[in-house]
Amino acid sequence: MNAISEAVERAKVLLEGAGSVSELRAMEPEAFGKRSDLAKATGTLRGLSPEERRRLGRALQEARAELEALFGRRLAELERQEAKQRAESERLDLSEHALLARRAGGALAEGLAQPTQRGHLHLVTQVREELEDIFVSMGFEVAEGPEAEDDWHNFQALNMPAHHPARGMFDTFYLGAGGEGSALLRTHTSPVQVRLMVSRRPPIYAVVPGRCYRRDTPDASHLPVFHQIEGLVVDEGISMAHLAGTLDAFVEAFFGTGRRARLRPSFFPFTEPSAEFDVTCWVCGGEGCRTCAGSGWVELGGCGMVDPAVFAAVGVDAERYTGFAWGFGIDRMAAARTGLADLRDLVDNDVRFLTQF
Repeated sequence: MNAISEAVERAKVLLEGAGSVSELRAMEPEAFGKRSDLAKATGTLRGLSPEERRRLGRALQEARAELEALFGRRLAELERQEAKQRAESERLDLSEHALLARRAGGALAEGLAQPTQRGHLHLVTQVREELEDIFVSMGFEVAEGPEAEDDWHNFQALNMPAHHPARGMFDTFYLGAGGEGSALLRTHTSPVQVRLMVSRRPPIYAVVPGRCYRRDTPDASHLPVFHQIEGLVVDEGISMAHLAGTLDAFVEAFFGTGRRARLRPSFFPFTEPSAEFDVTCWVCGGEGCRTCAGSGWVELGGCGMVDPAVFAAVGVDAERYTGFAWGFGIDRMAAARTGLADLRDLVDNDVRFLTQF
């Protein structure tokens, strides 16, 4: 236990002493990764008694969680510092030009002197960037892919061959005559997961945000063009417990302390087992209200363990590797955070609405 405490203190000194994002990332393996003292200590557990193994294993997990949280805070702090430094270095001083224009008089000077309203990022973009930051701080990379896809990446590789009944869940915009091999606008961001598994070998820890398209009639809860963020983990020894822990950590980071996630059995053709995951209601905190229909929970998205049929399609050895995936709508997350009742407000371009966020 003393050795674990000393290892944590040494790692804290390393992380606190990092002066840049690149330097901090370079220190991660030595602080709590594969080359760390904690990793070496984990390798000695097998020689201990069951009771000692449980006690020290719990201490190692708590130590690693503490260091990962510190890493996330330092990463966010250094990224803010570097962004501020870049902004300062790229700032243009136009005060002299404005002064000359005002002295010259005329319409030009009058136009420059008038105050202008400064724009900002759209609410959906703000939420997307926050979600990316959360998952990057948890060790995920951000991946992107084309919005115009082919049938194999969008459906067949995800265990949905032609005429599969699950395709009824996706009302698709085809760019040709339709059918096998046709080009289409992706109905979810899962094709990027397929491209990741085809292009590289595990381990894979990635999130995939992006725009998606379905032939939905716009209403309060649906848009034909919407935004998703999905996650994919493929590695040795991955289980449903890792999925539940990841979702719990995300929910608390995004919605705040005290929020929890739960899993309910469901079906998706590309995961087995599959689940819907709910979050404790952000309105009543789980006590029960109209927003959550008295249950204390609100549905957030779908998730599950990657189906072996998907691994077979992309050439991943299902006997060696397991993985999990999840996905939810960024637009709905934005609505959940702001209490927005109608998703159409996000695309109406009403400045009175947009300037609130």
